[in-house]
Formats: sequence, structure tokens, C-alpha cells
Amino acid sequence: MGKSGGGSFRMPYYSFDLVIDDEQKNQGGLFLESLKVASERADQLAAELAIVRPELKAKGCAIRVTGPENTEVYRTLLDPIPPWMRHLR
Repeated sequence: MGKSGGGSFRMPYYSFDLVIDDEQKNQGGLFLESLKVASERADQLAAELAIVRPELKAKGCAIRVTGPENTEVYRTLLDPIPPWMRHLR
């Protein structure tokens, strides 16, 4: 016979924004297990946007993740290689 316990675990809600200059465009949100999973989703979203909207890479756009307290907890660039480093490759 299983026991559900006295407390309940609530998965945190993470919001994802596309950051263009100083503007944040909401890309939706998800209930996810952890910040690690949310950061992986942000990286995936950034990679997908870099493919379908390549012009955003040149603008230095990013995906911003905000956590349950509506504070930024993660950010990833659509183009992970900064322009000043590209010539070094």
C-alpha cells in the first residue's frame, strides 16, 4: 500500500523570453523539474530560433529564462560565439 505523504512537490514554472536589444518578447512558459531542465530548453529554443530566424543572431539576441519569483535565472545567446571572437577561429 503506497503512501502519498503529507506535502506535495510543486514543479517550478519557468518563462522564456526572446531578448532583442532592451525588449523582451514572451515565448511561453513551462512547468519543469529544475533549472537544469529549463536551461536545456532555453538552449534548444535558441538553437531553433537561430535556424529559422538567422537575422536574430547578428543582433546579439538571447533567450532569457525567469523563474518562479520572476527573476532572471538563465540566459543564452542565439549565437553563442561573440562577434569579436569569430575572427579567432
